[in-house]
Amino acid sequence: MQINETPRYLVVDMLDRVMRQHAYSNLTLNQVLSHHALTKRDQRLLTQLFNGVLQHRLTLEYWLAPFIRGKQLTPWVHELLLSALYQMHYLDRIPDRAVFSETIEIAKQRGHAGIRRFVTGVLHAIQRQGVRPISAITDPEKRLSVTASVPQWLVRQLVAERGFPRAERMLATINNPPVQSVRLVHPADRERVIRDLQQASLTVTPSPIAPAGLRVTSGFVPATAAFQRGLITVQDESAQLAVDALAVQPADQVLDACAAPGGKTTQIAGKLTTGQVTALDLHAHKVKLIKQNTSRCGLAARVTARQLDARQTAATFASGYFDRILVDAPCSGIGLLRRKPEIRYMKTAADSEQLHAIQGAILDAVAPTLRVGGRLVYSTCTILQQENEGTVTAFLARHPEYALERVQTTKNVKEQRETDVLTIYPDDFMTDGFFIATLRRIK
Repeated sequence: MQINETPRYLVVDMLDRVMRQHAYSNLTLNQVLSHHALTKRDQRLLTQLFNGVLQHRLTLEYWLAPFIRGKQLTPWVHELLLSALYQMHYLDRIPDRAVFSETIEIAKQRGHAGIRRFVTGVLHAIQRQGVRPISAITDPEKRLSVTASVPQWLVRQLVAERGFPRAERMLATINNPPVQSVRLVHPADRERVIRDLQQASLTVTPSPIAPAGLRVTSGFVPATAAFQRGLITVQDESAQLAVDALAVQPADQVLDACAAPGGKTTQIAGKLTTGQVTALDLHAHKVKLIKQNTSRCGLAARVTARQLDARQTAATFASGYFDRILVDAPCSGIGLLRRKPEIRYMKTAADSEQLHAIQGAILDAVAPTLRVGGRLVYSTCTILQQENEGTVTAFLARHPEYALERVQTTKNVKEQRETDVLTIYPDDFMTDGFFIATLRRIK
């Protein structure tokens, strides 16, 4: 195999693409896997290296810093050294000599003799001296930032909102592999789907929180016949609870205000008989995704997908038109750190403030279109209070015609909680972090 087709070589470009061009990690990984003829073993190595360096990036940079002494590295050289450090400290089965050999060869092929010598020197210095201990960091929040590889602003925010022990427990789990989960499109097919997945050598267990959810391991779900026939769709267990809380009735007119790619749209449509779900998204290509998903699941007849900014809802639909509204709002995505590790490096506190304003505008726009007595569920995939409780509290202050109700789920998730809203943290069930609030229009 040529050096530029090896997992270690490919990962350097992938990391650069995500960190500097802001590409999505999941799309980047899928693209590379589909365009390069790698063995199963090399696919596993590439995936592990790519996700591992993203997940542990701040830890690796803390370890690397003394060996480069402030030198401004060419981006690909920086990624090459981080990936070598990751292998040396997190992949016990790979000997240092193998890491050194290919890393130095990549430096030689991509750069010049000076870069090769520099990379060689850094690797041998790390091997001789070892890396500095994280325990040497005296500031607790900075130490947690480096340990969990989470920016300090986010650590400070989580500590301020949840307390240090809770933040520490939460962040201790975010670099674990994400659980692969699916939702049964037709729950009556449960036994048939489980049997089909098991015959495809997948291990399947019921979700502890989502009534139509299954946890799936040791396999690639989109390649299964059950997925291709539209019997299941990939969806995190926490995300499934938003529609569960919506309590859709068979004849309801439902608005899915921020619908792409359509996972929750199909979940709503599966509960309808004579009812209809109107699914909105701002972008045409995302509306196309909604249509593709609803078609694959055999639910297109119950879905109207259209391109529309949700902030234009009140100007487009009649007052009281909908029986149920779901606002799965644009958010910082901080609950997805296990699944999309690069998010932590891309978002800032200012982003959260801006999103809070957008969320409020969307809620204001959909509010008049819900009938009196109807239910609105507001959800996000973040765990930051400003975008969750903060957005809901501000909305209720502006809209006395709405009241907060306790979120109810089929499996009584976190039944003993003290709040009416439901927040699922990444360490609760090893699912995505998620927030759900149920609002009733009372007048």
